[in-house]
Amino acid sequence: MTVDPPIRLAHPADAHDIAAMSRDLIEHGLLWSWRPARVLKAISSPETNVAVVREHGELLAFGVMEYLESDAYLVLLAVGRAHQRRGMGSAVLRWLEASAAAAGAQRIRLHARRDNLAGRSFYNEHGYHEVTIQPGRYAADLDGIRLEKWLRPQGRTPHEGRAAP
Repeated sequence: MTVDPPIRLAHPADAHDIAAMSRDLIEHGLLWSWRPARVLKAISSPETNVAVVREHGELLAFGVMEYLESDAYLVLLAVGRAHQRRGMGSAVLRWLEASAAAAGAQRIRLHARRDNLAGRSFYNEHGYHEVTIQPGRYAADLDGIRLEKWLRPQGRTPHEGRAAP
């Protein structure tokens, strides 16, 4: 599935809208930590991809993925309320997964609020498995769930199993 408008890497001018969407859709009820300066730092980082979908100047969806040694970490993913359940979140997630695979990531990890049943279901439908409950991850009374998806078998490098030239 392709998304129209297309998914692209974020520009510095996207930072404010990404931060606002994070505050409203992801960080609601928590201290706002993904403020514009932090988003701008992620956009500028060579170890991070920030993907956006925009149309007519409006931010429709975004995702933030960090690249670690052998894993990738999906930091944030959101779709504006008016654009949810149209495949846009799935498309952004697949775009980020493809980027992680191209970067050589072995697996992708993420965290979701324990009470975010829709989000957890979304990730489960995309092959992510719930690994552990993390009591108090978000607040004293708000637990987290760690999820992960293996992109290639454990211990295998991207070039293993290929025929020698």
